[in-house]
Amino acid sequence: MKTIMAKPATVQKKWWLIDADGKVLGRVASEAATLLRGKHKADFTPNVDCGDYVIIINSDKLVLTGKKEEQKYFKRYSGYQSGLHLTQYKKMMAEQSDVALMRAIKGMLPKNSLGRTMATHCHIYKGAEHQQQAQKPEVWNGGKN
Repeated sequence: MKTIMAKPATVQKKWWLIDADGKVLGRVASEAATLLRGKHKADFTPNVDCGDYVIIINSDKLVLTGKKEEQKYFKRYSGYQSGLHLTQYKKMMAEQSDVALMRAIKGMLPKNSLGRTMATHCHIYKGAEHQQQAQKPEVWNGGKN
């Protein structure tokens, strides 16, 4: 049996819609990262962008489990002395839930130019409305489609 290696010209890309209403942030991020990478396909090739496009709606209704909202912090560092900025995830999820989800997804993608390209294929919306109706996205049911 021959091993099939995907080529960029032969990859078939689809659009998937994930509704994040009441779901856990990390679970949604791992599903989205799997779709963006293309690991759900039989012809997955690690060095080719064979992933699909992902639309995530209702990111403002994501949930964090346990005490993560109080105990977990979003950290960024300016590079200067005492330049560490900490933001509690409770505030982050209330104001910028789409940014928190995107950071979680980017952390699960490869750390190279291929991963940066895959990250651009993810569209996150706080509400139930999205702008990609023309692409006719299919609803993702966790691989049970």
